[in-house]
Amino acid sequence: MEIHQSSVILLLVLCVSFSTHGQPDNIKTRYQKFLNQHFGPDMSEQKCTSEMRKRDITGTGNVCKPVNTFIQANKNQINAVCGKGGTHKSGDLFKSNQPFPVITCKLQSGERPPNCEYRKGKKSTRYVVLGCAEGWPVHYEEGIVVHSKHEL
Repeated sequence: MEIHQSSVILLLVLCVSFSTHGQPDNIKTRYQKFLNQHFGPDMSEQKCTSEMRKRDITGTGNVCKPVNTFIQANKNQINAVCGKGGTHKSGDLFKSNQPFPVITCKLQSGERPPNCEYRKGKKSTRYVVLGCAEGWPVHYEEGIVVHSKHEL
């Protein structure tokens, strides 16, 4: 049995269309911005400055963003926080039911890009609180530190 190239292409197109199926057009841009700023499955503590520059992450008014958090999980795990994987807090905010590993990058020096320099990131485990729109994450609100039994 021979598989034609057109069959493979059709299958790929169908997979891509199903992955964004149901996402309203007005949410896509906000969701993509959220992923650019906070999706970091391969992020490391050493890459804060390079990732912030590569992704062109800035604060309001084209200034250096003081703090940015990267969630080390896959998209499905993050998206689930806005549904069954999260608990509604208030308004559009949902807290994850499970903690996530995150890398938090803090500004060390610089006021305007491209002069933003970030400290070595801090790795921690946190419950994340996300702003959701129509079931999609569009804003990282905060992370709630998971305390060990020794700290309580």
